[in-house]
Amino acid sequence: MPEARDTLMPGRWSGFSPVTFILLVAAGGLILSSMQSVAPSPKQLVDGVPGMVSLVDRMLPPNTDPAFLKRIGLRIVETFQIALVGAAVGVLLSLPVGWLAARGITPFGRGGYLVKAFVSLLRTVPDLVWALLFVATVGLGAVAGTMTIIVDTVGFCGRFFAEAMEDSDKEPQEALSAIGASRMSILFGAILPDAAPSLINTSLFALEKAVRSSVVLGLVGAGGIGQELKVAFDLFQYKNASMIILAIFVIVLVMEYVTDRLRASLQ
Repeated sequence: MPEARDTLMPGRWSGFSPVTFILLVAAGGLILSSMQSVAPSPKQLVDGVPGMVSLVDRMLPPNTDPAFLKRIGLRIVETFQIALVGAAVGVLLSLPVGWLAARGITPFGRGGYLVKAFVSLLRTVPDLVWALLFVATVGLGAVAGTMTIIVDTVGFCGRFFAEAMEDSDKEPQEALSAIGASRMSILFGAILPDAAPSLINTSLFALEKAVRSSVVLGLVGAGGIGQELKVAFDLFQYKNASMIILAIFVIVLVMEYVTDRLRASLQ
């Protein structure tokens, strides 16, 4: 009889224990209770339609005044500069951070967990919070935005760089270690060449992420096109806001296209 039951029961259910069932029911109950507290009701959605239609009507057509387009063009250039510099510096800093955090590779031994904890801290604090801290430290402008992108990139790349180094092929490392190579020689001679494709992909994703983040940072005074968007909404200049939103959309599309082509060419 047990054999017959096993043949009828799909294999994917064989490990479905009572504890797992209870956890799934608890998770479902938590989701449903949360939906009652924070999810919009059908009535709220219906009541919000006239307001949305009115807002869209005030935002159209977008402002195409040449002087305004020139101003936001300069802001777009600043946004790209913040993203490029922040991502480039962040990636460079992430390489030693990832090495120090990589399990079995770090020269710190168990101290590598402290480096991982530091990277987790950088990643846990939201971008806007870092931007507020840097604005309070160095003042309004693009410098605060660049520093925020650097910190965010180290938090993002540091983790994935460490994982890529941990997953690198161990045989070349062991061969170099057997002939007395130093840790730095093993890093540059075995670990980085094997992990390079993953490191490059992560760096490109970080650049794409940096562009999106740099757009938002202007909302708290950290420079870029987001600063113009905040001013437009604060002054109820909705036609200006719609033009800025279209410009942001183009920025994101262009960056996704460029990074996708780079990833395809490197494969």
